[in-house]
Amino acid sequence: MNTSKKTIWENYRFPIILIVSIVLGSIIGLVFKEKAIVLKPFGDIFLNLMFTAVTPLVFVTIAGAVGNMVNMKRLGKILGNLFLTFVVTGLIAAVIIIIMVKVFPPAEGVDIAFESATELEKLSFADQVVKALTVDDFTKLLSRSNMLPLIVFSILFGFCVSSVGGENNIIARGLEALSNVMMKFVGIIMLYAPIGLGAYFASLIGEFGPQLLGAYGRAMLVYYPLCIIYFFVAFAGYSYFAGGKLGVKTFFSNILEPAVTSLATQSSIASMPVNLEATERMGVPKDIREIVLPIGATMHMDGTVLSSILKISFLFGIFGQEFAGMGTYITAVLISILGGVVMSGVPGGGLIGEMLIVNLFGFPPEAFPIIATIGFLVDPPATCLNCTGDAVASMIVTRMVEGKDWLKNGMNKISISKTE
Repeated sequence: MNTSKKTIWENYRFPIILIVSIVLGSIIGLVFKEKAIVLKPFGDIFLNLMFTAVTPLVFVTIAGAVGNMVNMKRLGKILGNLFLTFVVTGLIAAVIIIIMVKVFPPAEGVDIAFESATELEKLSFADQVVKALTVDDFTKLLSRSNMLPLIVFSILFGFCVSSVGGENNIIARGLEALSNVMMKFVGIIMLYAPIGLGAYFASLIGEFGPQLLGAYGRAMLVYYPLCIIYFFVAFAGYSYFAGGKLGVKTFFSNILEPAVTSLATQSSIASMPVNLEATERMGVPKDIREIVLPIGATMHMDGTVLSSILKISFLFGIFGQEFAGMGTYITAVLISILGGVVMSGVPGGGLIGEMLIVNLFGFPPEAFPIIATIGFLVDPPATCLNCTGDAVASMIVTRMVEGKDWLKNGMNKISISKTE
């Protein structure tokens, strides 16, 4: 019995410490209100450390994974199944939220007074695609605001490394070693996480907590329960597809730490190092997790799809229009997916997606501050679904690449190695 308790504590010690620190931070924010903002620098230190580490981490993990891959057919299979998984899960999320907002209109009975906003910059769809995939200078690749171009560059660089290196590929081995160094670096940063996240949440609740009780309450009552249901029901279904009952157990027993980190940081990118460790414990192969998770952090956005369509339906209600019609639904889905890509997992980066919503649907500029506020309120659970969804997506891709028995085979290898 004691051994069992010790094992549980050893397995969940760090997530428990994180949760306790966030709860304490939230209590401090509620008690001291605006005065708690004084703690914000301690939280910013943690976020800044994570953001400076994550850009080189993305490059060395993706370039190393592709560069060490002698079999290019496997790479093509991983990428093909990856994008298929992203599209299917995104469409499922879209259908669910559309049904939800039709049954429970989020803007029903809401009366919001707002000031006129300045004219928004018109966004060209073609320009957004170009900016989402590429940058015009190498130095811009070193910014976390250009994660998708960095991923494209890393895949191409890794492909070239694999193509010219042969079997004894010094560069590929060097990239793998650098990846291990960066993961160790992140591990050291995470020692500060309980203090950093506790302080960050204290300032967050202290500054914005009262808004949760305002005019947006109904929208939150629609969104938050849906996120919880989606997390437990949809992810249980996805993980069951990936590995049966063992897949469900494996996913939920390892996902707590990434979920807590993403809730607190509101960034899929900042949570990616923790997610890499979690998927390693889940048994996802190194090459798959190091390709799926970095790409997923900028392109796989189930939570963003849910929140974007919520915002769109909210605006339709606010301006007295009916959120209906197949054309409207398709446009909403496309905008939500595009918004997820251009946000690049950055906290508060949803402003770009919100501008897209206002411009492409033809809402007046006054609509922007309305959904900007909603965006802030829904960001934590949306990011949590984005981050944890990347983990379950890596399990699905593994099942499609390595077969339905991948998880059992992995467990057998572990038991054999322990016996030897």
